[in-house]
Formats: sequence, structure tokens, C-alpha cells
Amino acid sequence: MEHSPLIRVVRMEFSDHGLKPFLELFEETHQKISSFPGCRGVDLKRDPQNSQIRYTISHWDSQEALDIYRNSDLFRLTWAKTKTYFASKPQAWSLVP
Repeated sequence: MEHSPLIRVVRMEFSDHGLKPFLELFEETHQKISSFPGCRGVDLKRDPQNSQIRYTISHWDSQEALDIYRNSDLFRLTWAKTKTYFASKPQAWSLVP
């Protein structure tokens, strides 16, 4: 498995009623995610053209570290809530520096 640093970008479009609960959820969980083993931090950015679109940009020690997070209870519980707020299917990209 590849052990080079990884950047994960996730684009999410929220429904009118879903954005506020998502922002509250992110406020509650971003420190836990940033503190997860192998995570170097996570940021939330807003699309300048559409206020309902947000991007998370997270930095990981490796693909393996991201995979461990994605199989964790923290991810499963957070993502289960987040999915209920979407207006469209999210998109995700993994990038290397």
C-alpha cells in the first residue's frame, strides 16, 4: 500500500434545510477528525459561486490512514448524518502533494 501523504477533497452540495445542521455537525466533529491518527488536519471551504456548496480538504499521512478513518465509527456516524443533508451526490478526489 502507498505510504505517501494524501490530500482528500470532498465536494458537497447541501439542501436549503441541510446546510445549517451540517455546519453545526462539522463544528462538533472537525477537531475529532483532525485528531484522528494519521490525519494532519481538515478544513471546510465555501464555493464562491454557490453558498450551498462546501468542500472539505483533509490531509492524511497515507491512503492507509484515510482508509482506517473511513472504516471507523467516527466516520460512519458522521457520514450517516451528513448524507441526510445533501441536495446532490457528493464528489471526492484524492490528491498527492
